[in-house]
Amino acid sequence: MSSIELTSSQKTILTALINLYRESEEAVKGEEIAGEVDRNPGTIRNQMQSLKALQLVEGVPGPKGGYKPTAAAYEALDIEEMEEPAAVPLQLNGEPVENANVGEIDLSSVHHPELCRAEIHLQGSVRDFHEGDDVTVGPTPLSKLLIEGTVDGKDDTNNILILRINDMRAPAERPAH
Repeated sequence: MSSIELTSSQKTILTALINLYRESEEAVKGEEIAGEVDRNPGTIRNQMQSLKALQLVEGVPGPKGGYKPTAAAYEALDIEEMEEPAAVPLQLNGEPVENANVGEIDLSSVHHPELCRAEIHLQGSVRDFHEGDDVTVGPTPLSKLLIEGTVDGKDDTNNILILRINDMRAPAERPAH
């Protein structure tokens, strides 16, 4: 497949669409993307027409409608859909952890937003981790998310670390104006 040359503006918009879509798994409205990349919705609509022509985006009609990335969108941006555990770096008290792989980062099970927890599902043992340890997870391959937290608990049978999140950030992509 020939690689599609995207303008930096198209890349920014497509990346925002993929990230928003991954969070909600629902069609993303142009206004949401506009807010994310700091452009006006009209600009987004124009760009979406060209991205649709390139078959990177499909439009979803109806009140719940919006835009969805196609499989080709991931290829165009060279984004690996996290099928296999990508190498998400993991640090314990500032030291890289060699024998464990981050399989999944689950922020959705956070019932008390003010407590801010993350479940880190490891492929590998959690026995080296103890309550109060400092753990850094990331950056993740796609959204470059970096989570710094303190071990708050763990589930040895399922290899899950519960982190109290101290800091969570992803590099803000400022569009070049």
